[in-house]
Amino acid sequence: MSGTVRWGVLATGGIAERFTTDLLAMEDAEVVAVASRTEASARAFADRFGIARAYGSWAGLAADPDVDVVYVATPHHAHRAAAGIALEAGKAVLCEKAFTLHAGEAEELVRLSRDRGLFLMEAMWMYCNPLIRRMRELVADGAIGEIRTVQADFGLAGPFAPDHRLRDPAVGGGALLDLGVYPVSFAHLLLGEPDSVQAHALLSPEGVDLNTAVLLGWSDSGASALLSCSIVADTPVTASVTGTRGRIDLPRGFFHPERFTLHRDGRDPEEYVIEGHGPAERYSFRYEAAEVMRCLRAGETESPLVPLDGSLAVMRTLDAVRDRVGVRYPGEHRAELAATRA
Repeated sequence: MSGTVRWGVLATGGIAERFTTDLLAMEDAEVVAVASRTEASARAFADRFGIARAYGSWAGLAADPDVDVVYVATPHHAHRAAAGIALEAGKAVLCEKAFTLHAGEAEELVRLSRDRGLFLMEAMWMYCNPLIRRMRELVADGAIGEIRTVQADFGLAGPFAPDHRLRDPAVGGGALLDLGVYPVSFAHLLLGEPDSVQAHALLSPEGVDLNTAVLLGWSDSGASALLSCSIVADTPVTASVTGTRGRIDLPRGFFHPERFTLHRDGRDPEEYVIEGHGPAERYSFRYEAAEVMRCLRAGETESPLVPLDGSLAVMRTLDAVRDRVGVRYPGEHRAELAATRA
C-alpha cells in the first residue's frame, strides 16, 4: 500500500469524533465511510465531517471496497463483534482500548488476524506518544538503573448516575477498563507481564468497580507497581518509575504528556520536551494513526509499538484484577475469568 490510506470509522461517539478530526488534519489519510447501528446516526456524523458514505450496519462498512482500515470506536462490549466483522471481511483494524471485555475475546481477534494475515492493533495511543517512547528508551538504556517501582493513577471525580455507561456491567462499565487500562499498560510497557496480581476495589450496587487499587509484582526482578483508578475521585493522574540510580516523573495526564523529568542520582533534574509538541499535539491521536499507516505501507500485520502479545498480556492482567475484586460481566463466570490466567 502506498499513498493515501482510506479509513472507515465504526461508531459515532465522542472518541470517534476526536479521532476523525485528527485524521482529517493529516495529509496522507482520508475518511471515506462511517458506520453506526442506525443509518440516521451514521449520516449525521458523515454530514458533520464531510464523509462520503454512511452505513447503518457494521457489515456495510466492512464490505466497502474503498476502505483500507477500520477504526473501531464502539464501547468495550462490542469490540470483539465489530473488529471481528471487519477482519472477516478482510480489513485491517485499529480497535479502541480496552482491547476487548476479557482476554478470551482478545485471543479470538488475534488468532483471526494472524490466520488471515491482516493488520490488527489496539488503539493504545499512549504507546505511540513520542515522549512516552523517549522515556522508555531512557529506561532501556539504563538511565535510572534497574527498575524497582512503578506508580500510576487515573481517576475522575464523577459522580456518574446509575444509568451511565460507566456503571453498566453490560457494556464493560467501571473504572478498570476505561481508566485503569492506562496505569496497567504503563506498567506493562516498562516491565512486561507480572506474575503476581493483588487488588482491592469499591464496587457499585450494579457490580462494577468504582475505585480500584492494584499491586503487581515481578518475581525475577523484585520490581513492583502500585496502580489505581477511580470514577469517584479526581486523582493526580501522574506516573513515576524509580530505579536503582534515579527516577522519571510524568506530570498530570501522564499517558499523553507534554514533558517529563529525569532525576539521575548526583545530577540536576533533566526536563524532556519535544519541539512543537504543545497542548494540541498532546491530545492528538495522530501518532497512533501515523503508526497504523506506516505499518500498512510497510506490509506489517502487527505494530512493534503496540504488539498484539502485549495487548493480550494487558487483558490477562485486567482479568486477574477483576477476578480478585469480584467484577463479572453478564454471562461471565468466575471459573472462566480465572482460566484466562492459567
